[in-house]
Amino acid sequence: MNYSPKFPVQWLPFMVMVLSILLTGISAGRTDIPRLSPTRGVIIEHPDFLSSATVSDLRTFYYPQTLDHFNYQPQSYATFQQRYVMNFKYWGGAKKSAPVLAYLGAEGPLDGDLTVIGFLNDNAVRFNALLVYIEHRYYGKSIPFGSREEAFKNASTLGYFNSAQAIADYAEIIMHIKNKLRAFNSPVIVVGGSYGGMLASWLRLKYPHVALGALASSAPILYFDKITPRGAYFSVVTKDFREASETCYQTIRNSWSVIDRIASQPNGLSTLSMIFKTCKPLKSSSELKNELENMYAVAAQYDRPPRYPVTVVCGGIDGANEKQDILDKIFAGVVAYKGNCSCYINPPTNKSETDVGWRWQTCSEMVIPIGIGKRTMFQPEPFNLNNFLQECKSLYGVPPRPHWVTSYYGGHNIELVLHRFGSNIIFSNGLRDPYSRGGVLENISESILAVHTVNGSHCLDILPEMESDPEWLVKQRETEVKIIKGWMAQYYADLKAIQIKP
Repeated sequence: MNYSPKFPVQWLPFMVMVLSILLTGISAGRTDIPRLSPTRGVIIEHPDFLSSATVSDLRTFYYPQTLDHFNYQPQSYATFQQRYVMNFKYWGGAKKSAPVLAYLGAEGPLDGDLTVIGFLNDNAVRFNALLVYIEHRYYGKSIPFGSREEAFKNASTLGYFNSAQAIADYAEIIMHIKNKLRAFNSPVIVVGGSYGGMLASWLRLKYPHVALGALASSAPILYFDKITPRGAYFSVVTKDFREASETCYQTIRNSWSVIDRIASQPNGLSTLSMIFKTCKPLKSSSELKNELENMYAVAAQYDRPPRYPVTVVCGGIDGANEKQDILDKIFAGVVAYKGNCSCYINPPTNKSETDVGWRWQTCSEMVIPIGIGKRTMFQPEPFNLNNFLQECKSLYGVPPRPHWVTSYYGGHNIELVLHRFGSNIIFSNGLRDPYSRGGVLENISESILAVHTVNGSHCLDILPEMESDPEWLVKQRETEVKIIKGWMAQYYADLKAIQIKP
């Protein structure tokens, strides 16, 4: 029996948008922006990896969130249900002004963060803290306009989907929780990773009355508006692979021209499809090269212990028979990374809400200009801003604002600007993370501090503590906890001084 799937008419605009994103190609220079996510690498490398938090400790709530915090038009007063989760197990209570550790959700549903982000749960006992996890608007169950299809319908409904609205959401929910629990003097430390780390640092700067401090893990707040060289990301990817193995680096570097040469031959794409055991026949060499580029980038971004995926990929490449063709060696690296699969390249996938949501965010304000320079193990592919603007406008009907992030949050001359203005922010990074090049890597003041490790990777410090953690990772987390304890000690001293005034 033949089955023809039917979609409700109201889903049509959403499905058209998803299809457009699926079919959008890369032309005349790189235009896509690698995903920012604190948990993606954990899910890829360790799908069963969980923090010590148990589901029974978590309680889910919904807050009637304001659609538009910055206008007083009638439609701005509409609300949607925003999800947040709390863990009261270790909290010392409002009477003791016990602190709150608040995790700021990023570009994805909150569910994965609850089990993979370990920093809050691991330190709850140390701080006697209330744990709060807040989901980002337009993700998971925090969807405006009644449904995901309506929310993603067009630029008019997506226009409320931005970082300024998101951190205003977080501020409103945190204040609501403190009022509800009468925890008026409980200090709040916000924690975020990757894009969420940017939000944590920006919330501390914009709403210092809401958060005492912020831990911003792997937050590339300087990868905007030409502050960081556009080729920095893939330069670090290259460095990671070259440090792992010179022969692996050379093999990857030499493979691209071989792929192009074979693809140009009669039945060349069929040959490449057989070599790499693709799930469906290749339509172009760029399809294969993009997937390999992405695999190498993800391996570097999440090159964390104990597996160290860059070493795994290079182990496969270098471990292949010396008599094997260069592309057979590259494929051996793919197999080593992905394990035994029925097929390896272009598997059937559905664009998730996270992919669609992140595409909107990068096509509006999160314009992170990542390209590939000449001195890498990749073929040069510069970021082309004009093409990017045109591509986004064709998708949504509105162009991105590539300079807005630095206008609204700052970034240029950050050492000078924040040296006397800001306070109580930890910018943590692992230097094996390609995004670390857009992070704050030097102390700005006595309380805006850079904590980084040479061997660390993306958001590694906020993942759950494990017995196998190397000493440098243990020390990094201990340093962060010590800094936060110092902030709290000063806060409680200030609070006491105010309370005993005659």
